[in-house]
Amino acid sequence: MAEKEDIVFVNKTGKKKHGHAHGGAWKVAYADFVTAMMALFIVLWILAQNEEVKKAVAGYFKDPSSFSINFKNSSGIKNSAIDLSFVGNKNIDKEAQKAKFEKMKEEIQKELSKNPEFEKLSKQIEFKMVDEGLRIEMLESANNVFFEIGSAKLNPEAEKILLKIGGEIKSLPNKIVVEGHTDSRTYNQNFRKDYDNYYLSTDRANAARIALEKGGVPDKQIDEIRGYADKRLRDKNNPFSVVNRRISIIVKYL
Repeated sequence: MAEKEDIVFVNKTGKKKHGHAHGGAWKVAYADFVTAMMALFIVLWILAQNEEVKKAVAGYFKDPSSFSINFKNSSGIKNSAIDLSFVGNKNIDKEAQKAKFEKMKEEIQKELSKNPEFEKLSKQIEFKMVDEGLRIEMLESANNVFFEIGSAKLNPEAEKILLKIGGEIKSLPNKIVVEGHTDSRTYNQNFRKDYDNYYLSTDRANAARIALEKGGVPDKQIDEIRGYADKRLRDKNNPFSVVNRRISIIVKYL
């Protein structure tokens, strides 16, 4: 019998095992990157805030346990500067402001109605809720005008109405915008070739602003003066209609 040869078996399926699974390192790096970006955005946000907000944020990190939205912490920093209200709270706040606007509207209408000299003019004052807030619009009519044609000088009755409106608005924390509008008549003035309806509408808005300030509205409450000329016609079918000549006062949402 022939001698048997030794048979050698080679195991080629065995693989060297690593101590850790592949693919985990990038997750750690990505998490670090996201955290760094979030920290960067927070820093940029803080830098863009006013001093009151910066102090409130600093107060939180110094003493987080005493942090409150409406109260001061132990360092004496009031945290109400940080607005943590979101959409739901803002909607509730907007409804509360609408209620205040409605009350103010009733007060103005009551003041005007009990004064005989305002009886006719009061019908030319319209209140309407718009996207920015409450719009109070003083509309001219064929019988009663607030400005003479081509003039930015308020007549005495219109000024008294604005004094009344200013007396009500001043009690609100809301900013206001005053707009001037004209009809589409071309403004002609021989000694000022460059003066047009844009200038006229802006000057009328400024005249209304001055009357509001006489009524008690502080200068810091005035947010904007806008002169639209005839670019926001109320009666687009009749560009020359007297109703296109008006002053609008917008009490803006906070």
